Amino acid sequence: MTNEQIFPKIDHTLLTPTATVQQIRILCLEAIDYKTASVCIPPCYVKQVHKEFPELNICTVVGFPLGYSTKSSKVFEASEAIKNGANEIDMVVNLTWVKEHNFDMVMEEINALRKVTKGHILKVIAETCYLNQDEKIMLCHSVTAAEADYIKTSTGFGTAGADREDIKLFDENLGKGVKIKAAGGIRTRKDIEDFIELGCSRIGSSSAVKILTSKKK
Repeated sequence: MTNEQIFPKIDHTLLTPTATVQQIRILCLEAIDYKTASVCIPPCYVKQVHKEFPELNICTVVGFPLGYSTKSSKVFEASEAIKNGANEIDMVVNLTWVKEHNFDMVMEEINALRKVTKGHILKVIAETCYLNQDEKIMLCHSVTAAEADYIKTSTGFGTAGADREDIKLFDENLGKGVKIKAAGGIRTRKDIEDFIELGCSRIGSSSAVKILTSKKK
């Protein structure tokens, strides 16, 4: 698999709480150079990045990283992000409702975000490290029913990241048209290629450019 095949599937990411303006600019310049799918950045930088780099596809996060902010808060976050220039929203699902198996509330929340992100890409972050198999399957059904564009494995802030078995489980339980984004703990070229071969349309990584341009085998 060549870099030219991989980079268009990369969400080039910097979501650390101490990310500086200069680090964000470097991220954006790398994304332009390598033609990544997007930059995934903190909401506070979306407006500035859209102004400085209008050619970039901007992804940002909502309810990040814990997911238990209110539905209204998430709706406001998503609406403001889109107003500021974001094209893609990665929302953290309310994990408390998933663990309670309150999937009516899960659906209501995703539907509300789907409504305000109409015409834009909506990804639902599952944070798989905290969920059992049945909860992952039910969440796949909810994401499908709410017509989100993607399910995403992880925030990168949980106890574990993307897992190959979870990708297989998602692939078996998502409805037609829902794509998969692997994120969290993706540290090698083999990781990236494996997740793509398993069916992931996007890879979220803060180190993909370094990994893919390294001379090390």
